[in-house]
Amino acid sequence: MLTYSLRPRGGVVHALEVAEALFRRGHEVELMALGRPQDVFFRDPAVPWRIVRYEPTDAPFDTRVQAMLDAYRDGLAAVLRDFDVIHAQDCLSANAALALRDAGLIPHVIRTVHHVDAFTSPSLIECQRRSILDPDALLCVSAPWRAWLAGEFGRRALLVPNGVDTRRYRPPADSAERRSDRIASGCDACFTVLAVGGVEPRKGSLTLLEAFAELRELVRAVDPLLVIAGGATLFDYRHEVERFHSRVRALGLDARVRVLGSLPCHELERLYRAADVFAFPSITEGFGLAALEAAASGLPVVASDLEAFRTFLEHERSALLVPVGDSGALADALVHLASDARERQRLAAVGPELARRFSWDDAAITHERVYAQLFTLGLNSGGSPAPVAGISG
Repeated sequence: MLTYSLRPRGGVVHALEVAEALFRRGHEVELMALGRPQDVFFRDPAVPWRIVRYEPTDAPFDTRVQAMLDAYRDGLAAVLRDFDVIHAQDCLSANAALALRDAGLIPHVIRTVHHVDAFTSPSLIECQRRSILDPDALLCVSAPWRAWLAGEFGRRALLVPNGVDTRRYRPPADSAERRSDRIASGCDACFTVLAVGGVEPRKGSLTLLEAFAELRELVRAVDPLLVIAGGATLFDYRHEVERFHSRVRALGLDARVRVLGSLPCHELERLYRAADVFAFPSITEGFGLAALEAAASGLPVVASDLEAFRTFLEHERSALLVPVGDSGALADALVHLASDARERQRLAAVGPELARRFSWDDAAITHERVYAQLFTLGLNSGGSPAPVAGISG
């Protein structure tokens, strides 16, 4: 199982969790990732793992991407020969593996497409294009992206589910645990809006900030606090981060906005239990694992009305969905929840019930079926997979 990073982005979490679930079911699985010399996985994998190391440089971005791809390809060359299934979870690891396949060193490459980015970098545009067109089989985690791949690229992808670990992402056991989590998270006396994914354009960070500023004006009594966690990514979003913090200062919100970056798993899990509402105003997502983690934790969700989110969230039943990029509508939803404790409690109660439908063990079972039938019916190198009977999608 190949992934491009050691950090808790959605595709990396998916790779790790599916690998562990397959391992629990008796398969020999090795998780492989690309990482800088000092980096480690965001949590210890419960499967054998290997990190292919690369040295970051100050070269231009496209040169750096190519250097990472070359390092990953060379690091994988000696270790991928004896695997029955070679499964990449992103465009970078897929391109590294495809180079080895085309050199005759490995027989095939399966790739999961989580979403398709609107890249502007030539290196990443080509990396993404090849990773969609050239693998021997494609999988996808949501039906809307599966349809998009068929329409835009002419590729048929098989649908595989995401999951959530409800042992880790769970509601507080009682009021005492919630109070303890809120104190430890520094939000005991505040109405806390949590976002996960960092500050970047795709996450709708500036839309969230404008909505939060309106929430502060309209519901001062609950002393709103915005906490943004996560955000470790391959890309350099320094200009977006600068714009965000400049706007924070202009709005006079320095003391009410906290950008925490990547957190240890136990701290993020605690934040989900401590917060009052989860805001996820993304412009695009492949699935939205963070929203599922929030729901599993009993945290009311306000999210963009994206097709991918509507595959598991229902407006006014399990979440409040607002138009993409509409800070006013997002503010209205946040104000509604800040003003209505019973509505928060209703959504909080629905979340764990929703999350029980999404098991990593179920995801592993689907992967087993997909792998078995792909190999039974054969893989078409560089083209669409042979039709697979009985597989969702």
